[in-house]
Amino acid sequence: MGLLAALLWGGTDFLVGLNARAVGVKRAVYFGQALGFAIMSLLLIAFPVFILRSMAAPPEIWLIGVAAALLTVSGALALSKAFALGKASIVAPLVTSYGVVTTLLSWAGGEQISQLQLLCIALCVIGVILSSLHSDPKVPHTTQASSSIFYALLAAVFYGTSFWLQGHYVLPVIGPVTMLWLAYLVGLIVLVAIVLRVDDGLKIPPLKNCLTLTGASLMNLGGFSSFAWGAVAGSVSVVTVISTLSGGIAAILGYMFFKERLGKVQVLGVVLVLVGAFVLHLKT
Repeated sequence: MGLLAALLWGGTDFLVGLNARAVGVKRAVYFGQALGFAIMSLLLIAFPVFILRSMAAPPEIWLIGVAAALLTVSGALALSKAFALGKASIVAPLVTSYGVVTTLLSWAGGEQISQLQLLCIALCVIGVILSSLHSDPKVPHTTQASSSIFYALLAAVFYGTSFWLQGHYVLPVIGPVTMLWLAYLVGLIVLVAIVLRVDDGLKIPPLKNCLTLTGASLMNLGGFSSFAWGAVAGSVSVVTVISTLSGGIAAILGYMFFKERLGKVQVLGVVLVLVGAFVLHLKT
């Protein structure tokens, strides 16, 4: 599930920058949330057992779920801003450091991790750090590049904290389907209030933009679904770190389609993440 989430989120990250530059950061995230909420609502209508089972959850679990949802939508806004300002080959690997946040919170919460798992996680973290370094002297360091790094780190903190809250408190009680529906509901409410202040905020984008918006939303939904199922079935920290492969996938897509150059240090970082995650997957 961690590997599947990485593939889907890598594709999502690749499209996020396109959507943010085409229709604006806030509108891009809004349309993604609206489509995700519609899909999850149809799923709950078709299978009401999911929502009925979760109704027995105590109020504090629902409150934690709402808090996690707010962190998720904040992360989505920060991530879209980062991709709108910077290159996918830099932003995507950097934002995958959300795994570090989740892992640190998991350790603080008492989750046991073997020495081999710890070694592989450390290898992934080193790879993520190296893949975020840009050492090409021919590319000037601009204010936009600095801002994209800041927003990427901010998104990592929001996502990492949200995933930890979901994995340790919410998902075991209300389940992944209801949590995803709640996340999209809260995100949609927040974003409606935001885009109403934007000119033509609710206007339907052109068809070509609708296609990329739909693709990004569906892959993002698939990524969250894979992460949720993996967190319920196994270790939250392991699933999260494996999913950080999405940064390398998005960087490769950026290079293939936009000719975004990857420095030698970045290539080394992507390879380290791949090796660490692969071994971690085999030994878990």
